[in-house]
Amino acid sequence: MAPVVDWLPRVSHLNADYARAIDDDRLEDWPRFFVERCLYKITSADNHRKGLPAGIVYAESRGMLQDRVAALRDANVYERQTYRHLIGLPAILGEAEVGMRSETPFLVVRIMRDGTMDLFATGRYLDVLVEDQGALRFRERIVVCDSSRIDTLLAIPL
Repeated sequence: MAPVVDWLPRVSHLNADYARAIDDDRLEDWPRFFVERCLYKITSADNHRKGLPAGIVYAESRGMLQDRVAALRDANVYERQTYRHLIGLPAILGEAEVGMRSETPFLVVRIMRDGTMDLFATGRYLDVLVEDQGALRFRERIVVCDSSRIDTLLAIPL
Protein backbone atom coordinates (compact mmCIF):
# COMPACT_ATOMS: atom_id res chain seq x y z
CA MET A 1 0.00 0.00 0.00
CA ALA A 2 1.26 3.52 -0.82
CA PRO A 3 2.43 5.82 2.01
CA VAL A 4 -0.38 7.76 3.68
CA VAL A 5 0.84 11.10 2.29
CA ASP A 6 0.37 9.78 -1.28
CA TRP A 7 -3.31 9.06 -0.64
CA LEU A 8 -4.44 12.64 0.12
CA PRO A 9 -4.47 14.00 -3.47
CA ARG A 10 -5.97 10.78 -4.80
CA VAL A 11 -8.79 10.75 -2.23
CA SER A 12 -9.46 14.46 -2.85
CA HIS A 13 -9.67 13.79 -6.58
CA LEU A 14 -11.97 10.79 -6.06
CA ASN A 15 -14.31 12.85 -3.85
CA ALA A 16 -14.40 15.68 -6.40
CA ASP A 17 -15.22 13.28 -9.26
CA TYR A 18 -17.86 11.53 -7.12
CA ALA A 19 -19.60 14.83 -6.24
CA ARG A 20 -19.43 16.10 -9.81
CA ALA A 21 -21.08 12.93 -11.15
CA ILE A 22 -24.00 13.36 -8.73
CA ASP A 23 -24.28 17.14 -9.14
CA ASP A 24 -24.19 16.86 -12.95
CA ASP A 25 -27.00 14.24 -12.87
CA ARG A 26 -24.69 11.52 -14.19
CA LEU A 27 -26.15 9.05 -11.72
CA GLU A 28 -25.38 6.09 -13.97
CA ASP A 29 -21.67 6.84 -13.32
CA TRP A 30 -22.13 6.82 -9.52
CA PRO A 31 -21.91 3.01 -8.96
CA ARG A 32 -18.56 2.91 -10.80
CA PHE A 33 -16.92 4.68 -7.86
CA PHE A 34 -17.43 1.48 -5.82
CA VAL A 35 -15.94 -2.01 -5.98
CA GLU A 36 -18.33 -4.85 -6.82
CA ARG A 37 -18.77 -6.01 -3.19
CA CYS A 38 -19.15 -2.73 -1.32
CA LEU A 39 -21.14 -1.01 1.39
CA TYR A 40 -22.97 2.29 0.91
CA LYS A 41 -25.04 3.51 3.81
CA ILE A 42 -26.63 6.81 4.81
CA THR A 43 -27.28 7.17 8.54
CA SER A 44 -27.51 9.84 11.23
CA ALA A 45 -24.69 10.74 13.62
CA ASP A 46 -26.81 9.55 16.54
CA ASN A 47 -27.49 6.15 14.98
CA HIS A 48 -23.83 5.83 13.98
CA ARG A 49 -22.71 6.62 17.55
CA LYS A 50 -25.08 3.95 18.86
CA GLY A 51 -23.70 1.41 16.36
CA LEU A 52 -27.09 0.80 14.77
CA PRO A 53 -26.46 -1.14 11.54
CA ALA A 54 -29.51 -0.14 9.48
CA GLY A 55 -29.33 2.94 7.32
CA ILE A 56 -31.80 5.25 5.66
CA VAL A 57 -30.22 4.02 2.45
CA TYR A 58 -28.35 0.71 2.47
CA ALA A 59 -26.64 -1.16 -0.36
CA GLU A 60 -24.02 -3.87 -0.20
CA SER A 61 -23.04 -4.29 -3.84
CA ARG A 62 -22.49 -2.27 -6.98
CA GLY A 63 -25.53 -4.06 -8.44
CA MET A 64 -27.72 -2.68 -5.65
CA LEU A 65 -26.40 0.83 -6.41
CA GLN A 66 -27.21 0.34 -10.10
CA ASP A 67 -30.72 -0.82 -9.15
CA ARG A 68 -31.15 2.33 -7.06
CA VAL A 69 -30.23 4.52 -10.03
CA ALA A 70 -32.59 2.57 -12.31
CA ALA A 71 -35.40 3.04 -9.78
CA LEU A 72 -34.69 6.78 -9.59
CA ARG A 73 -34.82 7.05 -13.36
CA ASP A 74 -37.75 4.75 -14.11
CA ALA A 75 -39.89 3.91 -11.09
CA ASN A 76 -39.72 6.40 -8.23
CA VAL A 77 -41.87 9.50 -8.25
CA TYR A 78 -40.23 12.48 -6.57
CA GLU A 79 -39.93 16.19 -7.16
CA ARG A 80 -37.04 16.83 -9.53
CA GLN A 81 -34.06 18.32 -7.78
CA THR A 82 -30.31 18.65 -8.07
CA TYR A 83 -27.51 18.86 -5.54
CA ARG A 84 -24.41 20.95 -5.15
CA HIS A 85 -21.78 19.28 -2.99
CA LEU A 86 -19.12 21.19 -1.10
CA ILE A 87 -16.49 18.68 -0.07
CA GLY A 88 -13.87 19.38 2.59
CA LEU A 89 -10.36 18.04 2.69
CA PRO A 90 -10.13 14.38 3.59
CA ALA A 91 -8.30 13.18 6.65
CA ILE A 92 -6.37 10.01 5.89
CA LEU A 93 -6.87 7.87 8.99
CA GLY A 94 -4.48 5.06 8.08
CA GLU A 95 -4.56 1.54 6.84
CA ALA A 96 -7.40 -0.82 7.63
CA GLU A 97 -7.42 -4.56 7.16
CA VAL A 98 -9.11 -4.17 3.77
CA GLY A 99 -7.86 -0.77 2.54
CA MET A 100 -7.15 2.82 3.53
CA ARG A 101 -9.55 4.66 5.85
CA SER A 102 -10.47 8.31 5.39
CA GLU A 103 -12.98 10.82 6.74
CA THR A 104 -14.21 13.74 4.67
CA PRO A 105 -16.68 16.48 5.65
CA PHE A 106 -19.43 17.47 3.22
CA LEU A 107 -22.25 19.96 2.78
CA VAL A 108 -25.04 19.46 0.23
CA VAL A 109 -27.32 22.21 -1.05
CA ARG A 110 -30.51 20.99 -2.72
CA ILE A 111 -31.87 23.00 -5.65
CA MET A 112 -35.52 22.43 -6.49
CA ARG A 113 -37.05 22.82 -9.94
CA ASP A 114 -38.46 26.26 -9.00
CA GLY A 115 -34.98 27.47 -8.02
CA THR A 116 -35.46 27.22 -4.26
CA MET A 117 -32.21 26.28 -2.53
CA ASP A 118 -31.96 24.65 0.88
CA LEU A 119 -29.12 23.46 3.03
CA PHE A 120 -30.02 19.79 2.64
CA ALA A 121 -27.38 17.82 4.50
CA THR A 122 -24.09 18.18 6.32
CA GLY A 123 -21.96 15.43 7.67
CA ARG A 124 -18.96 13.29 6.95
CA TYR A 125 -18.04 10.44 4.70
CA LEU A 126 -16.37 7.52 6.47
CA ASP A 127 -14.61 5.59 3.74
CA VAL A 128 -12.56 2.50 3.15
CA LEU A 129 -10.70 2.88 -0.15
CA VAL A 130 -8.95 0.28 -2.28
CA GLU A 131 -7.11 -0.02 -5.57
CA ASP A 132 -9.33 -1.78 -8.09
CA GLN A 133 -8.43 -2.31 -11.74
CA GLY A 134 -6.03 0.65 -11.70
CA ALA A 135 -8.44 3.07 -10.00
CA LEU A 136 -9.11 4.15 -6.44
CA ARG A 137 -12.63 3.05 -5.43
CA PHE A 138 -14.82 2.85 -2.37
CA ARG A 139 -15.07 -0.49 -0.63
CA GLU A 140 -17.17 1.24 1.98
CA ARG A 141 -18.80 4.67 2.14
CA ILE A 142 -20.81 5.42 5.26
CA VAL A 143 -22.52 8.79 4.94
CA VAL A 144 -23.02 10.08 8.48
CA CYS A 145 -25.43 13.03 8.47
CA ASP A 146 -25.03 15.51 11.33
CA SER A 147 -28.76 15.85 11.89
CA SER A 148 -31.15 13.10 12.83
CA ARG A 149 -33.82 14.92 10.80
CA ILE A 150 -33.55 13.38 7.35
CA ASP A 151 -35.75 14.84 4.63
CA THR A 152 -38.15 12.32 3.12
CA LEU A 153 -37.10 13.64 -0.30
CA LEU A 154 -33.72 11.94 0.05
CA ALA A 155 -33.72 10.33 -3.37
CA ILE A 156 -30.40 11.19 -4.97
CA PRO A 157 -27.27 9.70 -3.39
CA LEU A 158 -25.31 11.91 -1.04
